[in-house]
Amino acid sequence: MKNILVLCTGNSCRSQMAHGYLEKLANGRAKIYSAGIETHGLNPGAVGIMGEDGIDISTHTSNHVDEYSGIEWDFIITVCDHAKENCPFIPSKNAKRIHHNFFDPSKVEGSEEEKHAAFLKARNQIKEFCKSFLKNERI
Repeated sequence: MKNILVLCTGNSCRSQMAHGYLEKLANGRAKIYSAGIETHGLNPGAVGIMGEDGIDISTHTSNHVDEYSGIEWDFIITVCDHAKENCPFIPSKNAKRIHHNFFDPSKVEGSEEEKHAAFLKARNQIKEFCKSFLKNERI
């Protein structure tokens, strides 16, 4: 079974959405973890937008990358530039490192409709990325 780490700054939003989709779409063919270089707790907007697509991430926890030391990764996916640039070295013999910078919907200010649209946009981009990743890597 493949070990996949999804990494973001605070492990509250984008990495949590990717974690949810990878877990659902991999359907037991991989062990999915998500972490941050900091921990910010779950973003309620991320929980809500994932729930709208039938994926419950409300029981996920915001974890620091150091909590997973000792795991041999097959893939390390960074989902924001800040995490890619500031992540501590993660030792791994064979990990394939993949980076895709998704915009951060939690930074959007405005009406509830504008915020919802931002989370929807990010969620849909992350969903498509996850589908492509699993297909391309034959997971």
